Amino acid sequence: MDSVATLTTNVLYPDGRKETGEAAVISEHALNVIVNEQLLYRLVCTKSNLRELVAGRLLTDGFIEKVEDIYKIFFCKYENEANVLLNSDISSGISFNEKAVNVPTCCTGNRAFFLNNRGDVPEKIPEHDWKQEWVFGLAEEFRRGARIHDMTGASHICILAREGKTVFAGEDIGRHNAVDKAVGYALLNGIPLSECMVFTSGRVPVDMVEKVIAAGIPVLVSKSVPTAESVELAKKYNLTLICKAWPDRCEVY
Repeated sequence: MDSVATLTTNVLYPDGRKETGEAAVISEHALNVIVNEQLLYRLVCTKSNLRELVAGRLLTDGFIEKVEDIYKIFFCKYENEANVLLNSDISSGISFNEKAVNVPTCCTGNRAFFLNNRGDVPEKIPEHDWKQEWVFGLAEEFRRGARIHDMTGASHICILAREGKTVFAGEDIGRHNAVDKAVGYALLNGIPLSECMVFTSGRVPVDMVEKVIAAGIPVLVSKSVPTAESVELAKKYNLTLICKAWPDRCEVY
């Protein structure tokens, strides 16, 4: 598996014993994203669902609004370079930075309050008739684990669900990347994001809430906690924010 490496370790014990062991560790993958022949991102990610990651990141960062805005996405042989061609009717309205954005695994730089690349402020999210059993079902599914996380304990997971049924589960070394993979999957497969909910394993600061609002997803569920500012932003845009979600309880903000 490209996302996991097995390494030899020295295991030490309090009584002085030493053993040779093996450990599965997650691998970091460097991905350059080139849009209309300009280097836009240098992403550090997990080498899985890269097409979904690129499409989702373009949507949540405001470079595109719908899948039809993408003409083509293609990768080099080793998948460390993604080339994206956007349709000409939207390309003229996009302002690229002079330098590519280096995106670490931990976060997207905590950009504040929708400073996206098209100058649009997202509309409030319409009401969504979600059911609490859907939330507990997702929490139970998360508890059962995922492939990379079970092997390494080092990945974040994002589950995309529609009407209580899981349609995609993505893993990544970064929680923002995992959300973008879920968003990109829906985008590329014609699934209306307005009818979806996402479950993330990570904490929920402002930039995570921004990402979900920008995608138009009405319900964000997390096993972890929000910040006061992310709760305020979620309320402003009518995003249902559910945290500390476990199979037997959750908190709705």
